[in-house]
Amino acid sequence: MNVIRIMRKLNQISKRFVNTEAKCRDRPQWIKPMGHPTEVSVYNPITKCKVPLILKTRNILKWYICGPTVYDSAHIGHATTYIKSDIIRRILSDYFNIDVLLVMGITDIDDKIIRRSIESGQNFETLVRHFETEFFADMNKLNIREPYLHCRVTDYIPQIIQFIERLIAKDDGYIASDGSVYFNTSKYNKYGKLSTLVLNTVNDQNFIGKKSALDFALWKAAKENEPSWKSPWGYGRPGWHIECSAIASTVFGNSIDIHSGGIDLAFPHHENEEAQSCCYHDIDQWVNYWLHCGHLCLKGDVKMSKSLKNTISIQDYLKNYSANNLRMLCLLSHYRNGIEFSDEVMQTAVSVTKKLDNFINDCDNYVAGKFKTGEIDENLLYTTLHDTRSKVYSALTDDFDTSKAMHAIINLVGIGNKMLHQDNVTSRSNNVSVVAAVSNYLSNTLSKFGISRSTKSTVENKQIEDIINHFLNFRTIVRIKALEQNPKNTILLKECDNVRKCLSTCGITVKDQQNDTSWSWKQ
Repeated sequence: MNVIRIMRKLNQISKRFVNTEAKCRDRPQWIKPMGHPTEVSVYNPITKCKVPLILKTRNILKWYICGPTVYDSAHIGHATTYIKSDIIRRILSDYFNIDVLLVMGITDIDDKIIRRSIESGQNFETLVRHFETEFFADMNKLNIREPYLHCRVTDYIPQIIQFIERLIAKDDGYIASDGSVYFNTSKYNKYGKLSTLVLNTVNDQNFIGKKSALDFALWKAAKENEPSWKSPWGYGRPGWHIECSAIASTVFGNSIDIHSGGIDLAFPHHENEEAQSCCYHDIDQWVNYWLHCGHLCLKGDVKMSKSLKNTISIQDYLKNYSANNLRMLCLLSHYRNGIEFSDEVMQTAVSVTKKLDNFINDCDNYVAGKFKTGEIDENLLYTTLHDTRSKVYSALTDDFDTSKAMHAIINLVGIGNKMLHQDNVTSRSNNVSVVAAVSNYLSNTLSKFGISRSTKSTVENKQIEDIINHFLNFRTIVRIKALEQNPKNTILLKECDNVRKCLSTCGITVKDQQNDTSWSWKQ
């Protein structure tokens, strides 16, 4: 009897492998868009390789990004996905001069929102507006550009209903006995574009009321005391996947250049979006390029999630680190790669951020004549700058590889720093122009990545800078006189050090070089 059961099981497994092999062989192919080539290639999760980025409209890129479900505060796991997307957006717009139209969907009705509303005793609309406002405030603190348009699901209910009506009319959707509406995956023979699926639903008990376990809700029938909207099938609310399809189709129509989100959205969310949208528009490809960002995890590859209660809110993060530090963490890794978050990893990002900022400040002080030491090899520095520019361009065209770009930039800084800080060498050659060129290139490039430099020098009253300059000139005279005495006047030197420490607590970095002093605002 056991042998018979084993044989039956092996037979089922064999059939499953045969079916899977056939499905993989017949997997839908990516269709190369017709249009206008760019300088960029991007990774394609359908072809599993990099492909050229081609835009339907010259120099216009239509991009839809899945936004937050606003039932709670955002955490840094969410933040890194939006920072990575913001970096790519800035590269496309600021580096390659492409007009990016970014539309973000805001999920302001779903199971989690309803549950949180009941638990808190708040009206769901009051709840979601609070967390939506907080979300955009957090994004602003992280220097993430606002989308061209952000669209709430509840503002698009008529469009969602019309979308579902069309799918039902085409037999791509069906109404269940309870008034819910489901997408009929068996009617769509290209299902599985973004994921290799084993479509084995035998003995699956999770699809009661549906024709297949893979069928997903387009419309959820209303339950008691839940928010609902009137539809031809009765009161209810949208399913998760239909929201983005209806919103993006309303704004962009039957073709989107880029659709992005976290890697966890590839299946089922993006898979289902593509399926229902292709059926609605009668096309074979709705999204031309899918971009998926790697997750932020904790040590030991533990996912950061609210259900595990191991999240770090953006507000809590900003108590210890800066927005630039988190962005640098993202820049040092490829956007498709996961990132492990820990204090040790963050210290690397902090160190690189400080290194770049200090170098640019030193360059600016050198150009202003406040930096008297160093020996600048003009030819070598110009050559390194040219090579860096070329490597950064090549890295960014290659699937937005900011990790390679940053390594080239860090190498340039290392060579420049060595020249600026030649020990006990008083600068004999001026070579201001090459130092200015390096500083200008670095400032512009980092700005295009979204690294914000201190704006105090342009925002604060100019009189404050004059006061600091006068005060530090006085301190420099005192310090030089103390050093010239024999023996050195340690009391005055100690007071000079105390002044430097006090100014540091006020956000001012003071650097002493032999007989001169320079200063800059802290990041």
